[in-house]
Amino acid sequence: LGSRGVLTAVVASWSVFTGMTAMAWNFSSLLVIRFLFGAGEAGAFPGLAKVAYAWIPVQERGLVKGINFSGSRIGAAVAMPLISALIVALGWKVTFLVLMLVGFAWSTFWWCWFRNDPAEHTGISDSERLYILANRQKDGSMPSESKADWGSLLWTTVLMLKSKNLWLMMTQYFASNFTFFFSLTWLYPYVKSTYSLGAIGAGYAAMIPLLAGALGNVVSGAWVDHLYRRGWGDWSRKLPAIIGFLLAALGMVMSLNQASVMGAVFWLSIAIFGADMTLSPSWSFCIDIGGRNAGAVSGTMNMAGNLGSAITALAFAYMPKSSQGNAAFFYTAATLSLLAIGCWLTVNSAKKLESI
Repeated sequence: LGSRGVLTAVVASWSVFTGMTAMAWNFSSLLVIRFLFGAGEAGAFPGLAKVAYAWIPVQERGLVKGINFSGSRIGAAVAMPLISALIVALGWKVTFLVLMLVGFAWSTFWWCWFRNDPAEHTGISDSERLYILANRQKDGSMPSESKADWGSLLWTTVLMLKSKNLWLMMTQYFASNFTFFFSLTWLYPYVKSTYSLGAIGAGYAAMIPLLAGALGNVVSGAWVDHLYRRGWGDWSRKLPAIIGFLLAALGMVMSLNQASVMGAVFWLSIAIFGADMTLSPSWSFCIDIGGRNAGAVSGTMNMAGNLGSAITALAFAYMPKSSQGNAAFFYTAATLSLLAIGCWLTVNSAKKLESI
C-alpha cells in the first residue's frame, strides 16, 4: 500500500482511539480501546522502515533511524510533565481529545507532503533525487516493487519464518525492549517509592534516562553510518549494538542499592542509553536483509520487542523480591542483554530474505 497511505492511516487510527479513551465507561471498554490503540500504533516504525528503504541512501540509514527513535524518547520525556500540566488545566478527558487532534494534524500534513518514492516528489531537486535513487541500495540498483497479493504475502511469511537472521533479531529486540520499557512503566514509581520523592521530583528523575535514550539513539545512528562508510559492513551494525547491550547490562546491575536517587538515575541512564544504542543497528539490519519486504521484516522484529515490553510490565511487579528489592528483575534484564550480544555475533546480513 505504500508508506504514505499506511502511516496516514496508522496515525489517524491511533488518534481516533486516543480520543475514544476519554469515552471509556469501565475497565473492559478501556482495555478494548487501548488494545486497538496499540494495534494502530504498532504500524508506525515498520512504516518508517519502508520510508528509509525507499528514500534514504544506505550509508545514511543509521543516523536517520537514530533520529527517528530519539524523537519517540524525547516525546516520552516531555510528556511526563506536559501531560500532567494539561490534565490539571483541562482534565484528563479533554487532554485525550487534544492529543487526538494533534494526531489528525500530523496525518493531514503527511498525506499532503510525502510521496512513496523520490521519483514522485516534486519538492526535491533533480540532483538530490538522482543521488537517492543511485544510493538507496548497496549495489546501486533500483529496488524492485510489485503489487502484493495473498500468495506473495504468504510466501513472504514463509521466508521470514525460515530466516535464522530474523529469529535472532527478534530475540535481541525482545531483550532491548525488556530493559527500555522499564523506563516507561515502572521507573517513575520505582524512584518515587525507593527514594521517597514527591510527584514532581520523581517526574524529573524519570525524565533523565529517557533523554539519555534519545542521545543513545543519535550517537549509535551516527556511529553506524560512520563505520559503514569506512567499509565495516556487517560490523557497522554489530559493534554499536554489542556495545549498547554491554552498557545496558552494566547499568541495570550497578543501579541496584545506590544510596541516592542521583546515583540510581545515573546508572539507569547508562542502561537506557545502551539499550537505545541497539535500535538503529537493529532496524538498519532489518532493512538490509528485508529489501522490499523491509516493513514486514522490521514489523516482525518489532512484534517481539512489544512482547518484551508487555512482559516487563508484569515481570517487575511479580518477580520475587529480596533484601535488594527488585534485584531479580534487574539481573534478568542484564542476562537478557548478554544473550542479545550472542545473537548479534551470530547474524549475517549477507543472507537476504529473498535468497533463503
